[in-house]
Order: sequence, then structure tokens, then C-alpha cells
Amino acid sequence: MISENTANLRVAEPSSFAAGAVTNDDVALAPQPSPGRASVTFDIPGVFVGTAEYAEGPTGCTVIHIPDGARTAIDARGGAVGLSGGYQVHQAIVLAGGSVYGLEAAAGVSTELLHRVDNRTHWSALQHVSGAVIYDFSARDTAIAPDAALGRAALRRAKEGEFPVGRCGAGRAATVGKIDFARAEFAGQGAAFRTFGELKVLVATVVNAVGVIVDRDGRIVRGNFHEETGHRHPPVDDYLAAATGAQPVPTVAGNTTLTVLVTNVRLPDSALHQLGIQVHSSMHRAIQPFHTELDGDVLFALTTDEVDLTGTTAAGLGALAGEVAWDAVLSSAR
Repeated sequence: MISENTANLRVAEPSSFAAGAVTNDDVALAPQPSPGRASVTFDIPGVFVGTAEYAEGPTGCTVIHIPDGARTAIDARGGAVGLSGGYQVHQAIVLAGGSVYGLEAAAGVSTELLHRVDNRTHWSALQHVSGAVIYDFSARDTAIAPDAALGRAALRRAKEGEFPVGRCGAGRAATVGKIDFARAEFAGQGAAFRTFGELKVLVATVVNAVGVIVDRDGRIVRGNFHEETGHRHPPVDDYLAAATGAQPVPTVAGNTTLTVLVTNVRLPDSALHQLGIQVHSSMHRAIQPFHTELDGDVLFALTTDEVDLTGTTAAGLGALAGEVAWDAVLSSAR
């Protein structure tokens, strides 16, 4: 069950989106730590995670750093994807708030990594960094966005084997259940890690969806909270009422769920791509609805290529990783 007081989860709708909102240029911003409420520990050597935030936003970013590089497959869905880079090998993935303006955080990480290789620009020394963003302006009155300085700060704070969770990093102002914004609630950044013999799977996700978060018993644990009943309602009830003419359903834009899956399993490129598709598809069980025209969902599947796939098939690994992904989504709502 959700332990936080429901009142602390409620989202105040911004007073306006009119011109004149405070931007990064209007205040003296200093990157701040963004530790969240806890950290999920994981055992995949060579994977570092850092977070930083601007409390003035509030907004933040999360950096997953793999210095030795990791082969990557990307699955992007929904009608509002915000993505830069998109390489087949990565040294870093940067998740950020700030919508399209938050993509600047990835540029900061790229520059920082350039300096770490002594500014060498030979093909083999290039540092591949991709960025993906959520639209988190819905829950705040500022236009402050993650920038290059915040990205660099998150990278500099990166630690091996720890993933901060809660309202932190890119999930600092994430919200869910925006069937009607008056019923939205805060979510955040979640992560889960499991081992299956020698096989290891880490899934981390920033949940900022139109849909609600659902547990394995079918209970809605975050989002679409109806104040008049004191309960969280299935979105399908609202859509059904609208379809039958009982009441309209507002169109709430500005969403997106960002997910990073890291495994140590050596897979062919095609199998890694299919793993990402399978796990991304499985997440519809935890987020309902998912991949809508109002979302810009992106999943990065990375492998450190440490062990061969044994004891199960690629499809079996996908099924197991899908359960880890569900745990990660639930982690974002605790």
C-alpha cells in the first residue's frame, strides 16, 4: 500500500502558462543533490548513476554512465517523443525534465565526457550520449529546465551500484493519472534489480504518464484520484462515460515515461532490440493507459556483454525483465 499521505501526492495545477515565467536566465541556479527517498542497489559492474536538480523548478536529471560503453537498442513509442542521439553504443544515457529544453542536459554530459578522455576526438574515443525528456511543466509555474550545468553535476555525482528513487532526478516533478489534471498525483523515478542465476537485470523508469499506476492485484496505487469519492478510479471508467455521452474527458497533454533496462547478458543486436520491445510492451500492465498519443515513451535496452544467455530463452529473459519493470514502476510510486 502507498504509505504517504494522499494530500502530499496531490498536484496543484499551474496558475497559468502565460508568457513571463521564470527561466534559467532569470535566477542564479546552482545544481543541487537529488537523493530521493532511498536508493536501489544493483550489482552490474561498470554502471554508475547520478542525479541532480534545480529546486527552483523544481526539475532535475538522471545520468546512467557506462564508461566502457554498452550496446543499446531503443524503443520509442507514443505521439510526443523527445529524444536526442539514438546511438547503437552508449557511454551515457541522460533522462531529464524540462521537455525539449531539458535535452541540453545531455549536451553537458557529452562535454564532460569529452574532457574525461583528454579532449581526444579520434573515432574510437568518441563518447556517445543520448538524452530523453519528460514534460514536467504541468506541475509547476516556472520555465526552468535542466541544462548543461545540471547534466554535468549529475554525472559528477554518479555512484556505481546505486539508483536513487522517489521524487528525484528526472522524476522530480513527474505526475501520473492525468485523465483530468485535477485528479493527477505525483509519482517519480523508480528502479528494481534482480538476478536469475548469472543473469542480471536492472530496470529504472521515470513515470510521468497520462495513465495510472497499477499493482499486481489490479489496484490503482497512484493517479486519477477523485476527491469526491476519496478513491482512485480506473481511467476506462472515465473514457466509457465520455463515449456514452455522460461527461467529457479533458485532453491533458505533456506526459512521457522514460525507461532504462541494463543487463549483463550477451545478446545479438536483433535479440537486444526485441528484448526492449517485449519489456516496453509489458509495462502496459503497470501503467494504464500506456503509449498514448499524449505520451512520448522511450525505453533504452543496454547490455554490458558479460555472460552468455543460459538456462532460458531470449523470450524468457524478456518475461523475467518485464516483471522487474513492473517492480520499477511500483517503486516510483512508493
